Amino acid sequence: MKRLLPFILLSWFSLVSANTFASQFNVFLFTKTTEWHHKSINAGVTALEEMAKLHHFTLEWHEDATLINDKNLERFDAVIFLSTTGDVMNESQQKSLQKFVRAGKGFVGIHSASDTEKNWPWFEKLVGRKFKIHPVIQTAKLSNLAPNFPGLENVAEVQWWTDEWYDFVPNEPAGQDNLRYLLSVDEDSYNTKSDWGNLKGDGMGEFHPISWFQNFEGGRSFYTALGHLPATYKTKQFQDHIYGGIFWAATGKGLD
Repeated sequence: MKRLLPFILLSWFSLVSANTFASQFNVFLFTKTTEWHHKSINAGVTALEEMAKLHHFTLEWHEDATLINDKNLERFDAVIFLSTTGDVMNESQQKSLQKFVRAGKGFVGIHSASDTEKNWPWFEKLVGRKFKIHPVIQTAKLSNLAPNFPGLENVAEVQWWTDEWYDFVPNEPAGQDNLRYLLSVDEDSYNTKSDWGNLKGDGMGEFHPISWFQNFEGGRSFYTALGHLPATYKTKQFQDHIYGGIFWAATGKGLD
């Protein structure tokens, strides 16, 4: 028995340690692009890796879409699409993402996630809106519409922010009334005109949303259009904004 005691104690300590230090949730980070590739992706990944250490959650970064499958996604509580663009999943992978969300899990879209899978209506509904065009990068007035949402409690009601201000396709998809808005930009504070030759834009009108969240088909979805510039990911305000969305999407907590 004396010989076994050290092994028993070691096993007990390992079990207690595992339970004590287990991460609070697990996140799959996806950054595949087939169209425009943002230079800020690397800065975003670095920020999210540091965030995972600070807030004690696990983060796995991948660009391999084959890992979006039923078996692998079972290990995660949320998936993040960080500045993904274009068609990044095949039909089987799309079905796995649908199953994941419908099982009550979370989705987080950052910046050009709204410029991803543009021919897949379900994904557009999951993200909430589809990217259309943007003017040049400018400083504009950003409004905090939901200071009680996680990560926005210390953000000013109105502040100046520099980013790439996305216009979104209007009136699509049906059911946008389900979206609950977090941030908006004041179009009177910047030049809204965009001219890409065969495509032009001039803002979205009186209300121009930038970030939102929703309960969607049993799961949760958070999106922010901010995050074009690499330096943005070094700011505490943006890090808090992103973590608040991840925390809510992964756990459903924070709105009580």
